[in-house]
Amino acid sequence: MAMTDLLSAEDIKKAVGAFSAAESFNYKKFFEMVGLKKKSPEDVKKVFHILDKDQSGFIEEEELKFVLKGFTPEGRDLSDKETKALLAAGDKDGDGKIGADEFATMVAES
Repeated sequence: MAMTDLLSAEDIKKAVGAFSAAESFNYKKFFEMVGLKKKSPEDVKKVFHILDKDQSGFIEEEELKFVLKGFTPEGRDLSDKETKALLAAGDKDGDGKIGADEFATMVAES
């Protein structure tokens, strides 16, 4: 399944483009712009599984760095600072990674 099966290619392009500058990433604005906030819980979980590149059931810090590339190959890598901020926002149980339920909560709260 591709990200464009779930989200509009145009929305993805706009959202990724809006955060092309270094240190500009804001996950709340990004999730809204990309249309993720309007999706059903099932679709949010499908997006999670696309972003979970190693299929471990978690999005680890290394995968978070490339989260924008998970939406489109043109996306930039997040900086270490942006990656750590995203991890801190999503990792509710403090295990150093984001599970599917934590991701869903993060999207819902954005």
